[in-house]
Amino acid sequence: MKIIKPKKLESGDLIGIISPASSTEDLIKIEKGVRYLESLGYKVEVGKNVGKYHGYLAGEDHERLNDLNYMFGKKEVKAIICVRGGYGTPRLLDKIDYAFIRANPKIFVGHSDITAVQMAFLAKAGLVTFAGPMLAVDFADNISAFTEEMFWALVTSNKKYGKIQSPDDEKIFSITKGMAKGKITGGNLALIESLIGTPYLPSFNNNILLLEEVGEVPYRIDRMLNHLRLAKVFSKLCGVILGAFVDCNENDPSKRTLTLGEVIADYFNKLETPVVYNFKHGHIRDSITIPFGISIKVNSSRSNVEILESAVV
Repeated sequence: MKIIKPKKLESGDLIGIISPASSTEDLIKIEKGVRYLESLGYKVEVGKNVGKYHGYLAGEDHERLNDLNYMFGKKEVKAIICVRGGYGTPRLLDKIDYAFIRANPKIFVGHSDITAVQMAFLAKAGLVTFAGPMLAVDFADNISAFTEEMFWALVTSNKKYGKIQSPDDEKIFSITKGMAKGKITGGNLALIESLIGTPYLPSFNNNILLLEEVGEVPYRIDRMLNHLRLAKVFSKLCGVILGAFVDCNENDPSKRTLTLGEVIADYFNKLETPVVYNFKHGHIRDSITIPFGISIKVNSSRSNVEILESAVV
């Protein structure tokens, strides 16, 4: 499917806020995030169902879907930012009208559980989306200068971004050597794994896969990576980028375990495509924003990642 890019964000544009997954426990954070966006000169409209609770979901499926459809359908809305991740977007995937999304391309931002709908948008609508900061997670709580600068640069400029500079010049390390160019896909490992066997994952053929995770102990990481291996995902890729794996070690000394590093090595050491790790993206304060669906270059021999085209038009 042909990739489509949303229009860049201009000063004074209207940003829509939705909660397609879970709701924040502190609704004041929504107000703080809105004030932050307004302080930059943007107008903000919060979805009418934002702030609702339905167990661990931010309202019932139809309520969350209605907000998503409303924001994509409203002409004045130029960008849509999710409140937070949590859980819930996979429940919406077979209810979304992807032709409608493709006909109304907009900047769409989130990460973590939002991975599911981002991959579905890419697979079924060809829409470039942004794995980036969220309203009640990042914009509400003194967003880091690094995260802030890179995110706004990507969504407000139609120029090629170029080489990605890690926060504090932290080094990107290589597991296997080489160079690859391809479209970047991926996101949260658990969400990618949960979509295998469904029509909501984009093609992995000659693409580059980004993976990040939080709060999963090594045997669970092992199980998810093994599912990707058995599904022949790794053999289709031309490169792998491993982002932040936060709180993913076993902290109970009484339990026998492999380390996270040993699990990673089992699956990636023998790949014949470039694999890098310590890429600063994921559930961390200083996080690199990634536009899914555009061309990037990974040079593991030189420990760099480069965005080869603009993410917006």
